[in-house]
Amino acid sequence: MGQNIAQKLIQNHLIEGQMVVGEEIGIRIDQTLTQDATGTMVMLELEAMHLDRVKTEISAQYVDHNLLETDFKNADDHLFLLSACKKFGIYYSKAGNGVSHPVHMERFGIPGKTLLGSDSHTPAAGSLGMLSIGAGGLEVALAMAGQPFFLQMPKIWGVKLTGKLPDWVSAKDVILEMLRKHTVEGGVGYIIEYYGDGLNCLSAMDRHVIANMGAELGATTSVFPSDMAVKKFLESQNRAQVFKEILADPGATYDRYDEINLSTLEPLIAVPSSPDNVKRVKDIAGLEIYQAMIGSSANPGFRDFAIAALIVDGKQINGRVSFDINPTSRQILEDLSRTKLLDKLIRAGGRIHQAGCNGCIGMGQAPATGKISLRTVPRNFPGRSGTKEDAVYLCSPETAAVSALKGVITDPRDAGMPYPKVEEPSLASINLNMLEEPPVYTEDIMLEKGPNIKPFPLFTEFANKLEGPVGIKVSDDISTDEILPAGNEILPFRSNIPKISEFIFHKVDAHYVQRVAPYQKTGHFIIAGTNYGQGSSREHAAIAPRYIGVQAVLAISFARIHRQNLINFGILPLIFLSPDDFFKVDQDDFLVILDIHKNMKEGRPFQVINQTKNFTFFVAHTLSPRQIEIVLAGGIINHLKRTHGVRTMKDFTI
Repeated sequence: MGQNIAQKLIQNHLIEGQMVVGEEIGIRIDQTLTQDATGTMVMLELEAMHLDRVKTEISAQYVDHNLLETDFKNADDHLFLLSACKKFGIYYSKAGNGVSHPVHMERFGIPGKTLLGSDSHTPAAGSLGMLSIGAGGLEVALAMAGQPFFLQMPKIWGVKLTGKLPDWVSAKDVILEMLRKHTVEGGVGYIIEYYGDGLNCLSAMDRHVIANMGAELGATTSVFPSDMAVKKFLESQNRAQVFKEILADPGATYDRYDEINLSTLEPLIAVPSSPDNVKRVKDIAGLEIYQAMIGSSANPGFRDFAIAALIVDGKQINGRVSFDINPTSRQILEDLSRTKLLDKLIRAGGRIHQAGCNGCIGMGQAPATGKISLRTVPRNFPGRSGTKEDAVYLCSPETAAVSALKGVITDPRDAGMPYPKVEEPSLASINLNMLEEPPVYTEDIMLEKGPNIKPFPLFTEFANKLEGPVGIKVSDDISTDEILPAGNEILPFRSNIPKISEFIFHKVDAHYVQRVAPYQKTGHFIIAGTNYGQGSSREHAAIAPRYIGVQAVLAISFARIHRQNLINFGILPLIFLSPDDFFKVDQDDFLVILDIHKNMKEGRPFQVINQTKNFTFFVAHTLSPRQIEIVLAGGIINHLKRTHGVRTMKDFTI
């Protein structure tokens, strides 16, 4: 039987395990990607492991999140990252060079390779025929040290694309249609593979839009074939020599099937406050807007900015609207400049920001309270924009630009003009000056640490008895943005776990950290609904709770990356055997779980005693034998010390 693309990519990198759905496998990682919100912790982890030099073919560190330098913290951390890249043999992309995903695609993406990134949108590189997966920083650090990446063998979901996109409909509408149909949990446990004749109208960067936001479906990753569209993109980057055709075999099958006729799609929009709350633009047209933002890793291509420039050419943005332009790479900014498209955006009233994530993760560009912000970003979780009572809508560049002119949400088909045709440069404005290659000799290089950088915390072994109060109870689809928010107030502490821990659940329950402070040493629990920990891969949302004493999270279900992050730092993820028991447990209930070690190793359910309400219920774990050993050791670094004799810095235990 022929293989699909995902199966080929996995088989070519399989190191441990069998390609049987649900079984744990280990794969070889060729490339890694880190960004500054997560990369500082990765570098501290490499230091904790006393790594001499990375073992991957390519590892790259991007400064794209923490670009606002309102005081010393971000600037100091940029210097720390630069010194760490030199020491460990990592490419360093300077602040202002652009967002990690499009820059990596431009400079390092190679069909057939594996990429592991400490950013949940790493799957964007699946647009080039790569197997690209987002993970917690510690797993990326281990891959950089030459270790396999472990995951449960996913199912493969084949999505057939037919037809051709109509005018005023683009790639963002394709992924919004997937979210409308399948929700933010629809892709959990799957790799989504796109195929069919409809691919002929999608460029490599159009595919990037779809693969990027596959993360919002909860998918392990998304993959596309490496075909002529990929070859054309690599030629434009002067890297045609790395092209390799990768197609599904004739007769390849999938575990699940879906089909989208692109010809039938209409302009779509995700309304607050979830990427799957999708409506037709025409059904909510007329609502007044405050902001329209073009850019982010979810719409990073030249055409995404060019189409907006051609729409607003010779016109003026509505006087009440802030029209924010976030170039996603220095290269694209140069291309827009030399083609005079940047002039059109500026003259129409566009506010041009530096190349980076910016408002997508709440680093500036926060909208006015309760006012509508149209954004081409991937997420609209509550408060992510930096405004607590935000109203962020996710849409295509076409919808954002036309609405910015009108001052109200507008179906772009009502723009009153022909659909502009974008011609992309055959050769991009390649400029490597802000991408620093690592030196050959690194032994004498010292890490440059500012006062905000604190030692990486290591934790004690896992107890055989867990007891403590429920510190907080949260509902379904809680994101890592809600567990540990981003934004210019909090992200600068990403290399300071004691300080960033003060902000856990800050926007959900401002009194949580203070309330559980007496239980930092003895421990407490979190109770959650379905899909707990969706969204960003930030491992701080696991490290910080562990630091203040969280022992276990009892949930109906978990998001993949966050569940693994909990395991990596010695927090036990447990699933209610009866979801109804979730409703019977309340905040402040005192829980006791006995015989942890025996029950984990024997695969038995855990009996949980609710002493406050005098009843018991049962929870279970779905950990592999390797994951059990990691949790019992108190985290993966402790586990490595036990099993491989990995040296670490003097333990900083709590």
